[in-house]
Amino acid sequence: MISNPNKILIIRLSAIGDVLRALPVLRTIKQNFPRSHIAWAVAESAQDLLLHHPDVNEVIVVPLAAWRSLLRSGHVIRAIGEVAAFIKSIKARQFDLTIDFHGLLKSGLISYLSGAPVRVSFTREFTKELNFLFNNCRFPLETDKISRIERNFMLLQKMGLKIIDDYPVIPVSEYDRAAVRTFFRQSHIDLSRPLVVMHPGTSPKTLYKRWEPHRYAVVADQLIEDYAAQIIFTWGGSELATVQEITAVMKYRAHVACETKSLGQLAEIFRHCDLYVGGDTGPMHLAAFMKVPVVAIFGPTDYIVNAPYKKTKHIIIRKEIACSPCRVRDCKKRDCMKAIQDEDVIQAARLILNAGRSRHDAPPPEALTNNNW
Repeated sequence: MISNPNKILIIRLSAIGDVLRALPVLRTIKQNFPRSHIAWAVAESAQDLLLHHPDVNEVIVVPLAAWRSLLRSGHVIRAIGEVAAFIKSIKARQFDLTIDFHGLLKSGLISYLSGAPVRVSFTREFTKELNFLFNNCRFPLETDKISRIERNFMLLQKMGLKIIDDYPVIPVSEYDRAAVRTFFRQSHIDLSRPLVVMHPGTSPKTLYKRWEPHRYAVVADQLIEDYAAQIIFTWGGSELATVQEITAVMKYRAHVACETKSLGQLAEIFRHCDLYVGGDTGPMHLAAFMKVPVVAIFGPTDYIVNAPYKKTKHIIIRKEIACSPCRVRDCKKRDCMKAIQDEDVIQAARLILNAGRSRHDAPPPEALTNNNW
């Protein structure tokens, strides 16, 4: 192992939730190697979690979606040329150390083709797609039944680093804060009253993780009755239709969030809230990192592996179903989600709201912003 690497490449390409759960490693790496140049290879979808991050010297955006688009449209030669140029640029940076948190073929190839003499990842049984062949410094885990956050820290611990486990920095620009202030002002949101955010959507590829929309409506109405709570529904892309379906059947008025142009804007909305309610998604992890108490609704996914950040108050709602956890994305029955009742979530929300949360517990805006923007 290199004791003082000049250049380090972190590899965690996607998805947004997984990149989020890798963010806490930055402080450990920075503190252990304070003079090192730290770069992070990431897919387009999650890049704004890293752009302008104070602990990242360089963000290397891997245009996976663009390459796939070229291949689908038949531009094979052009795609090969762009991939070759990308690999050449990675190799030219002369990294001394790569740390592959992703553990798939694509991340392994980036690690290997970087030319770094030391390439760290997990052993064969904790990676997929022959990733272990491309990294030459491989560490095992005692168990894979740990959260992704703990898994990432364990890799660094195996490397011999001193672990610093604390809330990661989530970059939020002044532009992002101003956009959220405008939304709050136009929506007449009163920050002296309880504020609950709900994110009912999931990515289009993981519809099997969605709780029934009408149940969110019942929970939202009940929290309005019990606490005079203000409800904000956040969304992204095609999820707006789901939010509109929910608000259409509510007895009371709820706020539909503005279209968030960045993850920083979503984080800024969460920062003001007293409670987050939603499924196993990237926004759930983002809320937990913003110190917002979480009610997490779990069905097919593993609640241990995908748990919210342990330092944030959270309640996981799930039912013991024989076939759960699973990865059957086209499941028609969805018994694991249908078994979760309105009252299960309402009771969890009441527990958290009754315990109270001072918004002063949230990280101050200046701690979340790179002032060099």
